[in-house]
Amino acid sequence: MVSTPETQRFWLLTATYASVGVALFLIILKSLAWSYTGSASLLGSLIDSLTDSLASIINLFAVRYSLKPADIEHRFGHGKAESIAGVVQSAFIIGSGAFLLLYCFSRLSNYQSDHLSHTSVGIVVMLISTVMTLVLIAIQREAIKKTNSTAIKADSLHYVSDAFMNIGIIVALLAASYGWQKLDLLFGVIIALYIIYGAITIAKEALNALMDKQLSPEVEQQITDIACAHQDVLGIHELRTRQSGSAYIIQLHVEMNDSLTLLRAHDITDEVEAAIKAVFYNADVIIHQDPASIVDKG
Repeated sequence: MVSTPETQRFWLLTATYASVGVALFLIILKSLAWSYTGSASLLGSLIDSLTDSLASIINLFAVRYSLKPADIEHRFGHGKAESIAGVVQSAFIIGSGAFLLLYCFSRLSNYQSDHLSHTSVGIVVMLISTVMTLVLIAIQREAIKKTNSTAIKADSLHYVSDAFMNIGIIVALLAASYGWQKLDLLFGVIIALYIIYGAITIAKEALNALMDKQLSPEVEQQITDIACAHQDVLGIHELRTRQSGSAYIIQLHVEMNDSLTLLRAHDITDEVEAAIKAVFYNADVIIHQDPASIVDKG
């Protein structure tokens, strides 16, 4: 069941503010660690945190804007601001990944077994980063359950990859402390490719929302089941769905007995709409009534 608008607002803002706070703190921490160690994989993590902070700030403004109620110029609300933010995020993230790739290839092509220093500092920083990232992911997962937000999903996907990345960086720094310096650069390349892959995933989901991709078959089946559960609904057709921010836009035709009065048909439609909104609280539902006899069953 989708949460109430008040609950959704709380979790959207909590997740976005937490994301901004964690990203900015980790930038400071990783900048200090990189200045001590000179690690390419740590630089990759720092660049990733810089893009995280930018993405989180974009998300913060986009989510706050998306929560504005519908107005005369935006009758379906402002939810697609989240998807626009996702596209912007992906462009910045791909750029940062490309920069890291060039940096690592440059150092690999001129490799002279340069020594990394203070690797223990880097390891401690990455352990702290991993713990903070896992706490943030837990907050985001709860927010996604409550809101189904595209922006939070994109942000959380990035931080999940960060958690695995952090563990890999710790391994690379440990290896470097035993003289395997090249592994650090090679892992930097892997991080860059992972960053670019994550950006493409974010862009795909955001573009799907902007192009009004239909909701999942499971959600559409749930809507169908709710509508058909009404004793006076003989069937439904032309179900159309899409998502705008955390809101579902649902349109469908319901089939009813020909002999019903217009007033009774109207009441049935209201009851079906209320049943759908009882599950999807902030859904925008439009229902058209059809006499069963005119519906083409072919």
